[in-house]
Amino acid sequence: MDPSKDIGSYGYGSVAWKERMESWKQKQERLHQARNDGGKDWNGDGDDADLPLMDEARQPLSRKVPIPSSLINPYRMIIVIRLVIVCLFFHYRVMHPVHDAFVLWLISVICEIWFAMSWILDQFPKWFPIERETYLDRLTLRFDKEGQPSQLAPVDFFVSTVDPAKEPPLVTANTILSILAVDYPVDKLSCYVSDDGAAMLTFEGLSETSEFAKKWVPFCKKYSIEPRAPEWYFQQKIDYLKDKVVPNFVRDRRAMKREYEEFKIRINALVAKAQKVPEEGWTMQDGTPWPGNNVRDHPGMIQVFLGQSGGLDVEGNELPRLVYVSREKRPGYNHHKKAGAMNALVRVSAVLTNAPYMLNLDCDHYVNNSKAVKEAMCFMMDPLVGKKVCYVQFPQRFDSIDRHDRYANKNVVFFDINMKGLDGIQGPIYVGTGCVFRRQALYGYDAPKTKKPPSRTCNCWPKCFSRRKKINHLRMHSVKLTKQLS
Repeated sequence: MDPSKDIGSYGYGSVAWKERMESWKQKQERLHQARNDGGKDWNGDGDDADLPLMDEARQPLSRKVPIPSSLINPYRMIIVIRLVIVCLFFHYRVMHPVHDAFVLWLISVICEIWFAMSWILDQFPKWFPIERETYLDRLTLRFDKEGQPSQLAPVDFFVSTVDPAKEPPLVTANTILSILAVDYPVDKLSCYVSDDGAAMLTFEGLSETSEFAKKWVPFCKKYSIEPRAPEWYFQQKIDYLKDKVVPNFVRDRRAMKREYEEFKIRINALVAKAQKVPEEGWTMQDGTPWPGNNVRDHPGMIQVFLGQSGGLDVEGNELPRLVYVSREKRPGYNHHKKAGAMNALVRVSAVLTNAPYMLNLDCDHYVNNSKAVKEAMCFMMDPLVGKKVCYVQFPQRFDSIDRHDRYANKNVVFFDINMKGLDGIQGPIYVGTGCVFRRQALYGYDAPKTKKPPSRTCNCWPKCFSRRKKINHLRMHSVKLTKQLS
């Protein structure tokens, strides 16, 4: 509408306007009725052809799915019964003190009250559990339409590792490969690997991983395989020909499995080589010493393996960014271990990509659903509730556990009951990994975009008159940039 024109010129409030509104309401009712009936009785005319598409694009990207009353109400009744029994128990304990051992009785009652309060606090989250459902088709209609530039928000992945002896490089490689192969626009995806141990084995393993990713990523996207961590994909005892009608799939799968076996041999050779550390320390290919020979005293290291400047896959397509980061370490400073490494990745990513969302993973956790990032974006990019969401916590699922889970290693109660209960009252807690953060929430304010590095054509260049002043000017800007990266 043109604000300079009278609103009456558009027909607002006229008979024609009311007829259009009534027609639109009738179409909406027919559309909802068709959805409830499964789409069997939908007889839309030519004017209604685009209505379902437009309506889907305007709908929320996620919704809450409450637990059925037939399932949750019996559990609530049990909680109330237990609470009544606990109250009767404490009434008896307080009204019948033990005078012969009053101190022991008092200590016992205090401990029992403490345990009872802990139990009550544990029951609050379980009172109102919820589940959430996302609509990836609506997200696609709104932000990722085919034939148009994707409007999905960029995401930075953070992978943290310390000691390659305790965290095998092959496991870390599978984590990185599952990230690079996720179903998300490659120009909006970046993976940062934090090597807090400054190990040359991790650096060389990451180099081998980047080369293998040029073959693995197009294979995953071509045949839509799941999961996209090669170690776990090739270990699946299922019929991999099921629902695969592409004639070349069997041949390509065998070739890729052979490539992965060779990749494992190269990684294991690097591990065997790293068992014997030279007396003078490791040296790089150009003959210079490895900067991380002293784990507690070394400069910061940043190496971009894959990115916009190169690193295309075997089909000539662009791959997501892959960046190696080892933060600076100096003796006498508290580096705060994993928290400090994450802070360093936040600062480095802010300079290189500055994505509005960040997802952190441990080196032994892989992405078992290629659409997981889009699932998170259904909450983060929702126009109605997205601004109120600080982070999205994914549950953890564990492999190589016995069928009956007799030792409760899957943490089913924590992830499937407690976390859903906390989501029902305020929100789940952050468990340290598998979480998508909003960068603005970590900064505390909407951070400005990173300025470009200074060049010879900076704004204050005319103020530098002599050649020596110009050199000092460039050095000053270089020092500022270095401080940002460190």
